[in-house]
Amino acid sequence: MAVPLPTDQTRWRCTLCGNLTRFDVTRSTRAVEYVHLDLAGEPRVEEREVLGETIESVRCRWCNAVDQVELVDRPSTGQSA
Repeated sequence: MAVPLPTDQTRWRCTLCGNLTRFDVTRSTRAVEYVHLDLAGEPRVEEREVLGETIESVRCRWCNAVDQVELVDRPSTGQSA
């Protein structure tokens, strides 16, 4: 089951323990990379374009719950723009 990414207005929250800050995220990424090899043959990625990314699972670091994450609203900062 894919887990939605947080946005500027939302964040993750563990539904079991309430954790808002610590998660282990397993994701699949499809990308094109420009790899530069130095003369010794050591590779270095100089450019990376992500073509697609899917979050496969999110595990809470506090209670070890797997896929028990929901999106909740971020608190307002109280500052007006």
